[in-house]
Amino acid sequence: MTTSTQPGTTRHEDTTATANRRAWLILLLAGLVEIGYAVSVGGSKGFTDLSWSIAAGVFFFLTVFTLSLALKNIDVGIGYAVWTGIGSSGAAVVSAFLLDQPLTPARVLWLAVIIGGVVWLKLASSPKYASGQA
Repeated sequence: MTTSTQPGTTRHEDTTATANRRAWLILLLAGLVEIGYAVSVGGSKGFTDLSWSIAAGVFFFLTVFTLSLALKNIDVGIGYAVWTGIGSSGAAVVSAFLLDQPLTPARVLWLAVIIGGVVWLKLASSPKYASGQA
C-alpha cells in the first residue's frame, strides 16, 4: 500500500516496501514452480517420456521467468539460495508422493535444516534486521 503526501505523489519508503513484499511473493512462486520443474525432470526419465518432458520445459521457462522478476528487488545470492532451498526441499517431498522416492527420517531432518536456512535468510534480508534495529 502506498500513502500520498500530496495529490499525485507517493512516499518512497512505502513503494519500496510494497515492491519488496511483491518480490518475495514472486520468489515464493518461483520456488513452487521450481518444484514442478524438478519433479517433471525426474518424471521424464531422461526426457524419454514426452508428457513429463513437455511439463519440464514449461516449468523451466516459468521458474526462470519468475525468478528473474523477483531478482529485480532481491539480492541475487539471497534470492537464488531461497529459490533453490524451496525447490530442493519441495521436490524431495513431492517426489516422495508422485515418484515413490524414499523420504527417510535423516532426509527429513536435513530438509528441515534447509528450510530453516531459507527462513533465516528471509529474516536477515528484512530492512529492519539489516539496519540493526531487530
